[in-house]
Amino acid sequence: MESKSTMLNIVRFTGGTILAIGISIFLYGFFISDYSAITGIGIGTIMGAIFIFLMGVFFVATEEMQDKTDKGIRII
Repeated sequence: MESKSTMLNIVRFTGGTILAIGISIFLYGFFISDYSAITGIGIGTIMGAIFIFLMGVFFVATEEMQDKTDKGIRII
C-alpha cells in the first residue's frame, strides 16, 4: 500500500502544479495579454493537468485491482 499512496501523492503534486501554471497562463492571456493564443495555451495546460491526474488515479486503481485478484488457472 505504501507504493500506491506514494504514486497518488506524486500524481496529485504534479497535477496540482501543472494546474496552477495553467490557471496562471489562462488568466494572463485572458486579462492582460492581447493575444488570444496564450488563453488557448492556458486552457490546454489545464486540460493536460486534469488528464495527468485522471490517468494516474486510473493506473493506481488498476494496480490495486490486480493485487487483489487471484492469479493463475485452477485445475480441478
